[in-house]
Amino acid sequence: MNGELSWNFSLANYGPVWSFMVQLGLLLLFLLVGNILRRKIAIFRKGLVPSALLGGTVLLLLNIIMKNAFGAPIVDKQLMQVITYHCLAIGFAAMTLKTERCTHKTQRVQVVEFGALQGGTYMLQAFVGLGITLLMFFFTTGSGGKVISYICGLILPLAFGQGPGNALSWDINFTNTPAAQFAGHGSFGLSLASIGFVVASVFGVLYINIQKRTGGLKIRSGRPADALEAQCEQDEIPDNESVDKFTLQLGFVALAYALSFGFMCLLAVISDFTNSIAWGFNFLWASLAAMLIKVVVKRLRKHKLMHRGYINNYQMDRISGFAFDLMIVAGVAAIEINDIRDYILPIVILGAVGALITYVYIRLVAKECFKGFEHEFFLMSYGTLTGTASNGMILIKEIDPALRTPTSSLYILSNFPAMVMIAPLLLLLGFAGKSLTNAIIACAIFFFLWLVYTLFLFRRRIFKKHYKDKSVPIWKDEAESEE
Repeated sequence: MNGELSWNFSLANYGPVWSFMVQLGLLLLFLLVGNILRRKIAIFRKGLVPSALLGGTVLLLLNIIMKNAFGAPIVDKQLMQVITYHCLAIGFAAMTLKTERCTHKTQRVQVVEFGALQGGTYMLQAFVGLGITLLMFFFTTGSGGKVISYICGLILPLAFGQGPGNALSWDINFTNTPAAQFAGHGSFGLSLASIGFVVASVFGVLYINIQKRTGGLKIRSGRPADALEAQCEQDEIPDNESVDKFTLQLGFVALAYALSFGFMCLLAVISDFTNSIAWGFNFLWASLAAMLIKVVVKRLRKHKLMHRGYINNYQMDRISGFAFDLMIVAGVAAIEINDIRDYILPIVILGAVGALITYVYIRLVAKECFKGFEHEFFLMSYGTLTGTASNGMILIKEIDPALRTPTSSLYILSNFPAMVMIAPLLLLLGFAGKSLTNAIIACAIFFFLWLVYTLFLFRRRIFKKHYKDKSVPIWKDEAESEE
């Protein structure tokens, strides 16, 4: 044995051998439990509550019972946080790797407007959320009670707009910044993100039912979109290759994440500032790496160096869906009740106000810029900007199962302009957490950017006397008119 100690796969080596598999098994098992609850309990099914959220909640409750009653928690909180962190980037990489095969005629101006809406919503959530906790900080300072951190409201756009992964990452980042006076330990962001999923489902379902009763909305017919997406193009590799097609999709995602990890390591050694922004944006670097891979693949196809299509949109959807489901279950299960005990009030206020302002803003923009499919656009945008893209797709498929409107195509095409318009928020996160003065400056910048994006979206109405292109593109369902 050359002096090396022998080891085996028994329970004596539970940590290195079994710990990860047991925790992963718990996530998958309770994802099934959540699906059963959703299928069997009408209020969850009709409310479109995600199975992953239900499963994570049951696992969280079981963990609390086991911890308090027997002193033996079944959830490894740190491992769950790690899974949440990585699943966000994996999901974004898979979504970005999808080839942009848009089946609808889209207006270029509406692509930019969709990006501006996402940027405007993030900025609105940022300055309102940060403004709320700045006020709470001033009121609680010197009161003799628990001081509410001024920075925790800035987690609102991350929790609602990007889900548990980024909310967790920046919660921990702010917790490790002494000047932020924050001690969320990840649980604050995860709790706010969980509220976002509930908000997406509840408000979305209420909207559908109210609009149907008032006659403002009708269900579009057509073949389910999943069946359309499952079709393969003629030049794609067949399923009976020596390497399974799904394995190749995982390989592309792994390549994108490996490139992003290399880039994060590079940022970490350049300077303290680049190190501070490197690790909290793993999803962003993964998306950029996926874009680079798509460009390379496209070039190889163009120059006939690659003859078949290796990236399959349907299977990339399945990878991103699996990653986001796992992220939600792990994120909810990782919540530590003791960590949020002092933050219940800001969590409730941020969740309620965030839901309301996001609803009003997206509704107004949908009516202004996306005539002809404003309901589909609202549901997709509201679900995405309070939960994840999966929530948005679930809601839109309730009224447009075949995705006959251009909403999904616009969402794909608007990824780049949205990323550009959201970038200032991401770049100012670290800056805002370093001092109270910085947070106030950042809040003012977010308000200014929200005003700029909103002026652009409502330019026809505001500047109607001087704006040349006064007409709003109105989409008509040609298939419906033929019927």
